[in-house]
Amino acid sequence: MKEVYITKISKFLPNRPIGNDEMEDKLGVIDGKSSKGRRIVLRNNQIKTRYYAIDDEGNITHNNAQLTKEAIEKLYDDDLKPNDIELLSCGTSSPDQILPSHAAMVHGFLKNGNTEINSPSGACCSGMNALKYGFLAVKSGQTKNAVCTGSERTSSWMMSDTFEEELKHLNTLEENPILAFNKDFLRWMLSDGAGAFLLENEPNGDLPLKIEWMEGYSYAHELDACMYAGADKLETGFLKPWSEYPSDQWSKKSLFAMKQDVKLLGENILVKGVDSLKMAMEKHGVKPEDIDYYLPHISSYYFKEKLYEEMVKQGVEIPWENWFMNLSKVGNVGAASIYIMLEELASSGKLKKGDNILLSVPESARFAYAYALLTVC
Repeated sequence: MKEVYITKISKFLPNRPIGNDEMEDKLGVIDGKSSKGRRIVLRNNQIKTRYYAIDDEGNITHNNAQLTKEAIEKLYDDDLKPNDIELLSCGTSSPDQILPSHAAMVHGFLKNGNTEINSPSGACCSGMNALKYGFLAVKSGQTKNAVCTGSERTSSWMMSDTFEEELKHLNTLEENPILAFNKDFLRWMLSDGAGAFLLENEPNGDLPLKIEWMEGYSYAHELDACMYAGADKLETGFLKPWSEYPSDQWSKKSLFAMKQDVKLLGENILVKGVDSLKMAMEKHGVKPEDIDYYLPHISSYYFKEKLYEEMVKQGVEIPWENWFMNLSKVGNVGAASIYIMLEELASSGKLKKGDNILLSVPESARFAYAYALLTVC
């Protein structure tokens, strides 16, 4: 088996950072009214700026595959030419279409010759699943290198016109309709962007990061869906897919909008997350004091203190001074968040040889978790 190293990291954040007061100018107001939930969500998540693939005139500037292509091309230099890529593994929760796959569309934009492609589906863990596929391919000797990505382009999903038909329909049923909080919630959290890693079987570059191990866990056998799109959640907890509804109901129910069951989220995301973190650390004999940098992907700073409290409760407390996050500056970029976080840390000048970095990614869609331990070489 080969050793596997992250030898290059890049990111692409489209256009300029968007402040909180500009969000409704970009996304639009629903039913002509400013959102009542916006201030509550922003106060809790503490995000100050985020990025949208929308220019100041309201035009879409990039689709998801184009964002990913931009991040990948930043990896190119004299040591990595486009045709050198042996495997392209691209994760996202917001592909531009159902088919072809996200990686196929990225490959189409790259035009870098024949290569293997992989497109893990899912939510935030899809970026880590893309990384794990590349990690295992290089480790097994199947390929000498792999480019792995995480990306999101959710701004177009959050535009006000996505919800207008539903509000018009509700207007016929009640006097003062409002968008349900489970749909409004995510509009004020999500951001667009992409990140990319180059994996190689040699410790090339100025600051190679050895991937010691990766682990993943799912609690879907215990818990209902919590974040979903392309379906409606029934009172039983069952997800009824868009394909089982008449087409005239798709817009009336905003079936393709992302929704979040905030009650289910609050009750389970941290408990199951720390439970799985503890399992991963115990499996590999890692103790909290072994971690120099802890990179947790969290959707909101609301969860930061509560996550720490749960870690203390379960005996895997990692000191605050070892945490590294950038949520307030870039927003929740879903599958790309961990890539963009690691890129910022690697570019900070803080890392030194021998440092251990723990990547931690929860996925609220149906409660999955992914982890990776890296060592600076």
